[in-house]
Amino acid sequence: MTADSGINLDALTRSAVDRLVAVEAADDGTVALFRRGEDGSLCVEETEFQPVLLLADGSLAEGLTDVCEARTLNGPGKFNTMVRLVDWNAYEQAVKDLNEATGLTPSKPGAKHRVFNDREQQFLSLQPARLFRGMAFQELRRLQLDIETLTTTGFDFPNADREDDEIVIISLRDSTGWEQCLSGPEMSEKAMLTEMVRLIRERDPDVIEGHNIFEFDLPYIQTRCRRHRVKLALGRDGSSARYRSSRFTAGEYTSTYRRYAVYGRHVVDTLHLARLYDVSHRDLESYSLKSVARHFGVAAPQRTYVAGGDISAVYRSDPDRLRAYAMDDVRETEAIGRLMSPSFFYQAQLVPFSYQNCISRGTAARIDAMLIAAYLHAGESLPVPGMARPFAGGLTDSPGCGVYHNVWHVDVRSLYPSIIISNGLSPSTDSLRVYGSYLDALRRFRLAAKDAARNAPKPEERDHFDALQGTLKILINSFYGYVGFQQATFNDFDMAETVTATGREIMETMLAFLKECGATVVELDTDGIYFVPPADITEPPEMEAKVQAVLPPGIEVELDATYKAMFAYKSKNYALLDHDGRTAVTGAALKSRGLEPFQRKYIHDFISSVLAGNADAVDDLMDEYRRRIENHETPVADLAKSEVLSTPPAVYAEKLAAGKTRRSAAYELVLASGRDYKQGDRVTFYVTGAKKNVSVSDAARLLCDADPESRDENVAYYVDKLVKLHRKLSAALA
Repeated sequence: MTADSGINLDALTRSAVDRLVAVEAADDGTVALFRRGEDGSLCVEETEFQPVLLLADGSLAEGLTDVCEARTLNGPGKFNTMVRLVDWNAYEQAVKDLNEATGLTPSKPGAKHRVFNDREQQFLSLQPARLFRGMAFQELRRLQLDIETLTTTGFDFPNADREDDEIVIISLRDSTGWEQCLSGPEMSEKAMLTEMVRLIRERDPDVIEGHNIFEFDLPYIQTRCRRHRVKLALGRDGSSARYRSSRFTAGEYTSTYRRYAVYGRHVVDTLHLARLYDVSHRDLESYSLKSVARHFGVAAPQRTYVAGGDISAVYRSDPDRLRAYAMDDVRETEAIGRLMSPSFFYQAQLVPFSYQNCISRGTAARIDAMLIAAYLHAGESLPVPGMARPFAGGLTDSPGCGVYHNVWHVDVRSLYPSIIISNGLSPSTDSLRVYGSYLDALRRFRLAAKDAARNAPKPEERDHFDALQGTLKILINSFYGYVGFQQATFNDFDMAETVTATGREIMETMLAFLKECGATVVELDTDGIYFVPPADITEPPEMEAKVQAVLPPGIEVELDATYKAMFAYKSKNYALLDHDGRTAVTGAALKSRGLEPFQRKYIHDFISSVLAGNADAVDDLMDEYRRRIENHETPVADLAKSEVLSTPPAVYAEKLAAGKTRRSAAYELVLASGRDYKQGDRVTFYVTGAKKNVSVSDAARLLCDADPESRDENVAYYVDKLVKLHRKLSAALA
């Protein structure tokens, strides 16, 4: 937050240290503080810190060694004794001793001790301190990284464990505009890796960014560094990058990934940022770097494109073209990070997490950390989370399907937060009433940030305040979900039920009014309604005022958008055509990654036709797609599916023989190929044969083995898929 922003975040959380870009806690109880000076310089300070844990029974402290202090906390919470240990070694030993003495680990019901294993969170909570206070996002030093690799003939995707699948290009860029391309054949792979480490240390970024950097670039680099005995010393202290298995969640999407840690720096995956963005916007067609860059308009007009399967051939025939492609990759990564990162940058100014953890951990965890920090700093005891129970959620409905024209969208501004604030609700265990004060303050600060963005004289100031208000909106809208989260310290399922019940009443009031005045309701989802307005109302402000008039005080509506047309398929699956001709598709049924490419393309063309008013042409569209499949004009790659080998092929074979897994086409193909496929390889295959009902495991063939001169795809199988998809989509038009 810039010093002259006019919005005082200290009213929420004080920070004893400004301009912190990273903190690192050592085992011996020391903490390194990395601070960025206003002149851009970096200084490192060292301070002492004694970690703490909480006890439900103060007498347990008597059995611990290396205790500096044990004091009773205020309030009615179960965990009412805070114990300070001399350092982290003593802390870890104390946790082991408590596990043994009580027979319960901290995560078990009835546990007598509460631990905080995130060292940075402990330090930032108790100091108190927050990252990036006193800084603007533009002052953060960000470096982007991308690699290009060869793929051994006969395989669909590179694998770092194969000797010949070497890195041939490493492209680097940072937020100052500096760029560097390290490339063979002039440089060996070992020389490139060595120079990459040197350059990153020299540029000294606060953040290392990449698109899919956790699952591809860093694991690949690390494996090749081991091969050449190059130390991946990216840490500010010269230490190697480390990783552990972790989980990433964005909406309904959850996956395991390698979470890399680099001493004194943060690692950010712009693929994760794209997935998090799409949770609320639902308008990304793909999460690939090129697709995301095109979506946000940051792809250069003359951007160089190379298909993944052509990288090895292009490197050998036209290496300059591949170098240009690699540099465009890091330029787009920088632009995407610049667009999507500020929200989390400003959240780190509020939440006692590292910047990296603000991105990777859920919003409920961030709110929990804020509330816990307030309690710890106030010397207040913490409660035990309540037991989860089911309760009714928000009101959703899809009364219409088909194509609608002149569709408007009205929603309640921050429906659940507004209900909480206007009714003065707070979790029953929040003795300090911190929850409500945070939520109210965040809402006021967001309004101030929106006003500041609207009145900002310079574009960079407008972007700054717009990013800030977007950050506050994310946190504000997560406060309801927090009280219904099983692991939240201050959860309250009775309160959550009250909020959703009130929300349903409000939405039912809006729904009834719209129907009474002659509107056609198309889609309703928790806090918003898509509808066709009645014939006698032509101005959105007039309709907004009429809807507002039927709602209770403290609840505000906004008619925020109108659309030229809408295709409603089923609940939470629809497409919108705006007045500029852009189409946004929402819902897994209409853009599932599990569909073959030809099906996704057909859905796109079908929707484009019906939204353009050409619903009568969809049968002709299906006939054209069918003709192309039957005449072998559809590229085989458009008919193929891809799967990633989640376990080694040998392990699959053992499980199959033991009856512990079902047959998989991908694994059957790699085992029969005689090639050295490994865990993590991507396998792309299509279906052969002549009958539409076939066993895919028996009829599949590797895409890389397809003969373009002798097409053998199963025409009947793919035509049947097309016909079934056409029928499903057409049913919505009836």
